[in-house]
Amino acid sequence: MGLVRAMFTGLVEGTGRAVSLLPTPSGTRLVIEAGPIADGAQLGDSVAINGCCLTVVSHEGSQLGFDLLRETESVTNLRDLKPGSVVNLERAMPAHGRYGGHFVTGHIDATGIVRRWEQVGKDFELRIGIEAAQGIYLVPKGCIAVDGISLTVAEVTRDEFSVWIIPHTRAVTALAERTVGDRVNLEFDLLAKYAEKILAGRV
Repeated sequence: MGLVRAMFTGLVEGTGRAVSLLPTPSGTRLVIEAGPIADGAQLGDSVAINGCCLTVVSHEGSQLGFDLLRETESVTNLRDLKPGSVVNLERAMPAHGRYGGHFVTGHIDATGIVRRWEQVGKDFELRIGIEAAQGIYLVPKGCIAVDGISLTVAEVTRDEFSVWIIPHTRAVTALAERTVGDRVNLEFDLLAKYAEKILAGRV
């Protein structure tokens, strides 16, 4: 029997801070101060950091270590991390857990650039620039994971999309640290990617 792939919900459990990033022969060893997220963590566990599924390779107190391959760094915003950077954390969903977001695999498809991040009334509008070809995966009221956060798409244009953020989500995730020009990790809806492949095969 094969191993079951880790899945996530996009409901961020908390934030952590990068402690150190040290070069290794294959990439970078990232150590995160994970606070209570580290409680009960085991070597080999899957944790999504800014939505990117990584494997725990060291555990000392409340600090968790992860190895970033060069490929991971090249396609995610983890390459922008510095000591002190705030990241979103979510442990893999247990088989008996409550499911509340949408299916998130932790495999980042692309990064986008924050173009607008402003309060409008009581809530916040987050507008993210993307490559025009990526718009095929986005529809209003559809799902998108931004830095591992399950969000609902509000509007889609040729090369950007927007989501609305409630104050609670902004306060308890790393979005509070984001500014215009920052890079964010994007994971498009898995169903949209399957649909694209099926339709392409019929052409």
